[in-house]
Amino acid sequence: MTDALDAGPFFHGTVADLQVGDLLTAGYQSNYRPEVLMNHIYFTALVDGAGLAAEIAAELTKGSATPRVYVVEPTGTFENDPNVTDKKFPGNPTRSYRSSAPLRIIGEITDWTRLTPEALQSWRERLTALLSDERGEIIN
Repeated sequence: MTDALDAGPFFHGTVADLQVGDLLTAGYQSNYRPEVLMNHIYFTALVDGAGLAAEIAAELTKGSATPRVYVVEPTGTFENDPNVTDKKFPGNPTRSYRSSAPLRIIGEITDWTRLTPEALQSWRERLTALLSDERGEIIN
């Protein structure tokens, strides 16, 4: 594990309807590569970053889904997310992390910056391109 840059608070964006005390765990399909079973649970120190992840998860969910942002607490060690850190960007500008240990829900945030309809459409187009591009490797 690398040295993490933050002590928190941390956030996780999802469409899951959870309660304080629930645990988020690894072992689910990737939103971006459904054929990949994720070995980690991802989180960020940026509430709007978690909001973006929640809105993307809602876009990728069949049917109607409500994007949610939770305040989370890692229950074990964690590392900088290699999918968006030094491999693609110097350092960790997105303040993104991952852990193989669960994250405990300690609260919910409802006032993150929501995407405009135009930004949401732009993300739809990016996601369509990403899902069809086999070069979009996930470091799992």
